[in-house]
Amino acid sequence: MSEAALALTAIVRTFRQAGNDLHVLRGASLTIAQGEVVALVGPSGAGKSTFLHIAGLLERPTSGEVIVAGEKCAGLSDDRRTALRRNAIGFVYQFHHLLPEFSAIENVVLPQMIAGVTKSAARTRASELLARVGLAARESHRPAKLSGGEQQRVAIARALANAPSVLIADEPTGNLDQETAGRVFDMLLEVVRDTGVGALVATHNHDLAARMDRTLVLRNGVLETA
Repeated sequence: MSEAALALTAIVRTFRQAGNDLHVLRGASLTIAQGEVVALVGPSGAGKSTFLHIAGLLERPTSGEVIVAGEKCAGLSDDRRTALRRNAIGFVYQFHHLLPEFSAIENVVLPQMIAGVTKSAARTRASELLARVGLAARESHRPAKLSGGEQQRVAIARALANAPSVLIADEPTGNLDQETAGRVFDMLLEVVRDTGVGALVATHNHDLAARMDRTLVLRNGVLETA
């Protein structure tokens, strides 16, 4: 059996606030297979963003283990965590965060060059990814010349630029109207299935959550099956 794309085991995250301990995560566990899309839902303030930050190696848990593409992360140095985050994890946020002075293709080229890919190879892959998300004719356009849905599709292509094992998406369609959100999500699901990346998608949209392989609810610091 192939190794999991992402696994989190007994994740605890406690913050010190005004002299008291605030227990945000109380032993949350999750395993995502390659090519699986998992929805993460829960009320505001439940700790979804904290959980995503820990899953994406942006934050360390108080205790527990994160395993990305088979590599245990608890004892890793900051440099190794940065390298793993750059090469094995792709991020998509509610707002696209594209660099406004660069074209669509340049936004997808840059993370590859940072990872050490040659400009020529990076441009070839960027062009292929933009074609896959339906933007072959728009790759030379800067973000200001793209619609909201197109900008988010560029952001998805950028997240996949370094062929990650894991895609972490935080409300990836939350800034789009319902029709555009549906089209972008269709494309996201298709690309995830085609590439075999494991995806964790936080959303408040229960219609979108119902279309994923399974839905987990973050409640009282632990994950439960919806």
